[in-house]
Amino acid sequence: MAEQLAAKRQADRPSPDEDPPGPEDRPAGEAAAKPSPAPRVSTTDAAARVMKMPDGGFRPAFNLGFASDPRSGMIAAVTLDNRGSDKGQLRPMNDRLAAAYGRRPGEHLVDGGFAKLADIEALAAAGVVVFAPVPKPRDAARGPHAPRQGDGPGVAAWRRRMGGEAAKAIYKERAATAECANAQCRNRGLLRLLVRGLEKVKAVGLWHALAHNMVCTGRLLAT
Repeated sequence: MAEQLAAKRQADRPSPDEDPPGPEDRPAGEAAAKPSPAPRVSTTDAAARVMKMPDGGFRPAFNLGFASDPRSGMIAAVTLDNRGSDKGQLRPMNDRLAAAYGRRPGEHLVDGGFAKLADIEALAAAGVVVFAPVPKPRDAARGPHAPRQGDGPGVAAWRRRMGGEAAKAIYKERAATAECANAQCRNRGLLRLLVRGLEKVKAVGLWHALAHNMVCTGRLLAT
C-alpha cells in the first residue's frame, strides 16, 4: 500500500531593509504632509503561489507531497508543485511509483483532498484499490456511499467500499503512518523554505525524505 500526503510549505519572505520615512525625517519648517512610501522590492519567490495555509491565512507557498509505505514508514516518492489543490495528484503519484519501482502499488490511501473521480476510475482500471473518504452529498437524504448515476465501475466500487467497516479501519491508520512522516519532517525543521525556485525547494524535500528514511532504516535494523 502507498500513502500520499501533501503539505503546504511557506516560502520565506524576508522583511524590507528600510521603513517608510516618519515625521522626524522632514526638513525643519516643512508643512506636515503624508509621507510617500519608501520603495519596496518583493523578495518572494516568483515560482511560489499564494495559498491558503492551515492557520487560515494566505501566504506564498509550495505544495510538497510525500508518498510513504505504511508498513516501514519510509518515504517512497517526493513531489513538488505550486498548486494550492491536491486534486489530480493521485494518479500521477501512482504512475510515478510504478515507474520508479517497476510495480504499481495495489492499494493507495489518501485524504479527501486527493479524491478526484477520474483518478479513482483510472486507477481502478489498473487494479489499484483507493482508500479515500467519500465527500458528504449536498442532499442530506442521499446516502454518501450509494453509487450515483454516471459513476464508472471503479468509482461505484470505491463508494461502496468506503461505507464498509474494513475500509474505515484502514483509513484510520493514516494518522499514525502518513501523517507521522510529515510530522517527523516538521520536527526536523521542514516548516519554512529558505531557498528559491522549484528545483531547490524539491532538493530540500528530498534531503528531508532521505534523513527520514535513514532513521527508519536504523529502527528497522534494530528490531
